[in-house]
Amino acid sequence: MSQQFYPIQVSEIHKTTSDCSVVTFEIPEELKEVFAYKQGQYLTLKALINGEEVRRSYSLCSSPIDKEWQVAVKKIEDGRFSSFVNDVLKVGEVIDVMPPNGRFFTEVNPKKKKQYVAFAAGSGITPIHSIIKTHLNQEPESTFSLFYLNQSVQSMILREEIEGLKNQFLGRYELYHFLTKEMRDAPLFNGRFTEEKLQTISEKIIDFNSVDEFFICGPTEMIFMIRDFLYAQGVDESKVHFELFGTPTKGAKKKVLDTNNKDISDVSIINNGVQVTFTMTQNGENILDAALRNNADLPFACKGGVCCTCKAKLIEGDAPMNVNYALEKEEVEQGYILTCQAVPKSSKIVVDFES
Repeated sequence: MSQQFYPIQVSEIHKTTSDCSVVTFEIPEELKEVFAYKQGQYLTLKALINGEEVRRSYSLCSSPIDKEWQVAVKKIEDGRFSSFVNDVLKVGEVIDVMPPNGRFFTEVNPKKKKQYVAFAAGSGITPIHSIIKTHLNQEPESTFSLFYLNQSVQSMILREEIEGLKNQFLGRYELYHFLTKEMRDAPLFNGRFTEEKLQTISEKIIDFNSVDEFFICGPTEMIFMIRDFLYAQGVDESKVHFELFGTPTKGAKKKVLDTNNKDISDVSIINNGVQVTFTMTQNGENILDAALRNNADLPFACKGGVCCTCKAKLIEGDAPMNVNYALEKEEVEQGYILTCQAVPKSSKIVVDFES
């Protein structure tokens, strides 16, 4: 997988709600193999905004079967990149894009008959729409149930698209809307997801223990609440997949730089056939920030331990992570780290982005 940025032209921008734009990218023929993606993956975009380089990752809301590359960007308060996309970016302009990344998916198997359930809130529908459309199209015996939370009908991102799937896949796709600022006839569908509502859904709509795969995307608190509820019901962890759009703050370790520490690490970074070496203080700054400060050209996006863009293998040394919301247990055991979270604790560190 390529981790470099490519200049990509914007071919279309349209509003899916008053504060959310769907951006379509024109991927050149010679780059389509490089930009091939799985349902649920994301693109990392880079732009110069007011003289500062800003990077953000956005889930692809299109499906691989569409042979399109689309992201939906919701404008958020004080969001530099989301405001740039919604207010400044124009059709025909070129923006730097990194090829698709992420692991919020399960492999498609046309011979399998599987039962899927998804919980989404707000812009969390973007990867979920891609996942639903792909599996229903390519697994003719599979079914999908979507529980989608929004403030109102008008605030629903990709409303036409997700509603359209009901007509296309009659009997195989169920859609349940939950609203927080508009009243529905059934109390179950008024307000946010709660453990009580999940219990009712499991008892009256779909038995969670019969579900093959769960997908959850939305606010961090919602994701963890639903995840923990499913675990408590006996659902196997391997069946529960979630995508974080932001860095969780509750329970996260605070980054405290040890300015009095005199212990030094000799760090070597290997990427794209180039080795960069520098020294840094132990138990303080993370490896990614120190490497960028020393002019290393490395892939990164969220800097919050949520995405896998800065993933690399620790070849030598000790560099525990502050937080990890992206790497699987097996990857950590194999020596992989999120460099944005890894802090040196040994005199020598060797990190390889190519492993």
